[in-house]
Amino acid sequence: MKLPKPRFKGNISVEEALKSRRTVRAFSKRSLSLDQFSQLLWAGYGITEGFRRTVPSAGALYPMDLYAAVGKDGVEWVDEGVYHYIPEEHSISLQTMEDVRAEIARASLFQSWMADAPVVFIITAEYRRVTIKYGDRGIRYAIIEAGHIAQNIFLQAEALELGAGIVGAFDDERIMNIANLLRNHYPLLIMPVGYRLPPDMLSHF
Repeated sequence: MKLPKPRFKGNISVEEALKSRRTVRAFSKRSLSLDQFSQLLWAGYGITEGFRRTVPSAGALYPMDLYAAVGKDGVEWVDEGVYHYIPEEHSISLQTMEDVRAEIARASLFQSWMADAPVVFIITAEYRRVTIKYGDRGIRYAIIEAGHIAQNIFLQAEALELGAGIVGAFDDERIMNIANLLRNHYPLLIMPVGYRLPPDMLSHF
């Protein structure tokens, strides 16, 4: 599925996004628009020029991949399921036609709040793409790159008036199976994203 073209000018500055960014763990059930979904994927690991991405990468080898677990009615015009982002085409490819957010939450030490987000992003590394040049040191470079992707998603979410959480505690093998990740794509970070729950509803949590 081809995604809408990303925008290169937003409504708030980088400085404003940095100042207001907070980790969010309570989400409303409001759907994301297809444009928002597209923008988040592009910010995370999209193409900026030629083959260059939105994040720096050791040797420009780009060993990372980005997946999105979309819930039922999570994104307008997108069916529930897990999708693999294809940066070169700015498109998504279906991995599994199931809403797996609750399973992802259970595989993440039963952090049930994760399942409330309309979209859960999974940042993965295929280490051999970078270790072929840098040996074991390449593993460190991939982990650093995952951090860059996560920060981009945080800031883009903020610029879109959304909130993002971040999770590093999960069962790798279970996440790989639940999301039907491609072979040798190892999950490093999981990021639920959506509209923040209104402050007057937070007291119920």
